Amino acid sequence: MKAQSVAIIGHTSAARRAILWMLTLSAALLALFLFSFVLGRYDVPIWQVARILINEIIPLDATWAANMRTAVINIRLPRIALACMVGCCLSLAGTAYQSVFQNPMAAPDILGASSGACFGAALGILLGMTHGGITLMAFILSLSTVALVYLIGSRTRGNRSISILLAGVMVSSLFSAGTSYIKLVADPSNELPAITYWLMGSLSGARLNEVGAALIPMAIGAVPLLLLRWRINILTLGDEEAATLGVNTGVLRLIVILCATFLTAASVAVSGMIGWVGLVIPHLSRKLVGNDCRYLLPTSMIMGAGFLLLVDNLSRNLLATEIPIGILTAFIGAPFFIYLMTRRRNVL
Repeated sequence: MKAQSVAIIGHTSAARRAILWMLTLSAALLALFLFSFVLGRYDVPIWQVARILINEIIPLDATWAANMRTAVINIRLPRIALACMVGCCLSLAGTAYQSVFQNPMAAPDILGASSGACFGAALGILLGMTHGGITLMAFILSLSTVALVYLIGSRTRGNRSISILLAGVMVSSLFSAGTSYIKLVADPSNELPAITYWLMGSLSGARLNEVGAALIPMAIGAVPLLLLRWRINILTLGDEEAATLGVNTGVLRLIVILCATFLTAASVAVSGMIGWVGLVIPHLSRKLVGNDCRYLLPTSMIMGAGFLLLVDNLSRNLLATEIPIGILTAFIGAPFFIYLMTRRRNVL
């Protein structure tokens, strides 16, 4: 009884610590969210930002210039919101993949979702589609790629998870080669620069209607994962032990993969290739709150949103010309991951 009481107290203490971290990170994210509206070429005081945002809900007397509202609502709000959404979804997808495959190197592009989206976007640019058409093409090809990966993996013998991972590597390679061929035949004056810039990842030119359109598939992927996060814990026990607890591991794994793929496809379709977020942030979140997915998934979402918003602020304000956000995430993510590997061996 005494040992059991100690275990319960330890579990309660870990839960409280995780909740405290979640509240602290949420407060930090909110502060960063509001501060991000102040940053930019056109100066808008923080108190005017607050009044402009409140005015969208409760009408106030206009004490701001028309250009201020345009900068805050039409330019900065869509980009800030999209940065939070994409960072949140990529981190959540990475955490889900690492949990379901029990692989610390799993990332949102592990099943070919990113390479498929890149191929679809490059094809859309080559065909002269509109911005909306390019985004839709990237989303469809991303889902199709993962469907192909899962079909190949399910038809192979041996461990199902390993087969799916290997199929993802092979199919990703094929679609990457297809993207390279499209770049080869693209017009070097217009199409090739557009493809190259898209592949580097960027949130510039984000619009409110684009944010609303991306919110639907992101919600479709995120809500089931959050509702099933306690069941994802059972997957980490292994298929045999999970089956003894009455969990259909095959169905649950498929649901998790589909939801994580929806998150990845929706994110890459609107932002281009942004790497390292879904690989590094889950490990850092795990260091703070542990392996319990009940707390790990929400913490990863909060940290991912804050990380990508911070990087996007640097992207649009560090130099006179905007730096593609995918470059900055690689510059920041790769050294940090090396630090995790060399200094914090228990993280991986």
